[in-house]
Amino acid sequence: MKIICIGQNFADHVKEMNSSTPIEPIFFFKPDTCLLRKNQPFFYPNFSNEIHYELEVVLKICRLGRNISERFANRYYNEVGLGVDFTARDLQRNCKAMGLPWEVAKAFDGSAPISEFKSKVIFPDLGNLDFWLEKNGEVVQRGNTGDMTFNFDQLIAHISKYTTLKIGDLIYTGTPAGVGSVAIGDRLKGYLGGELMLDFFVR
Repeated sequence: MKIICIGQNFADHVKEMNSSTPIEPIFFFKPDTCLLRKNQPFFYPNFSNEIHYELEVVLKICRLGRNISERFANRYYNEVGLGVDFTARDLQRNCKAMGLPWEVAKAFDGSAPISEFKSKVIFPDLGNLDFWLEKNGEVVQRGNTGDMTFNFDQLIAHISKYTTLKIGDLIYTGTPAGVGSVAIGDRLKGYLGGELMLDFFVR
């Protein structure tokens, strides 16, 4: 099982990060040791002083596939959930300044909390799906899948040109604007289509 994360897939997030809108999807990987399940607490690592949350809709791949056509991509996932892509922003910034890869800022243990998954058929329109994140009771991120630069099917088609998708793979589909820092004691709650999906503490 692999975790595939999409970068810069919301124009408002691209703007807040002072980046350029990509002409095709950008993706990177996290190892499975990043996963935090069942609302386990996230333990703040001692190698960073600037951990940021990034709430994302997550697809679970249900079929083996490579070079998947966009028109058939919807057959390759049947469940969706929510996840947080925790990022050590200080480490990422330093790596970028030196022109280095920045997996160290993304791929550390526990950096990918994940919710339970829901059948995609319960959502009336996956292209118009609201999701948001609360930190200590205040909404800090709010997005809609209709605002994605690249939709779910486009992402699957693009990724599968380069790497085989296997059953159980997870695709974190990108984060909207509003990313920010967490501190020990914070409580994060993520909602998908109005339903509470994530509820965990930073320790």
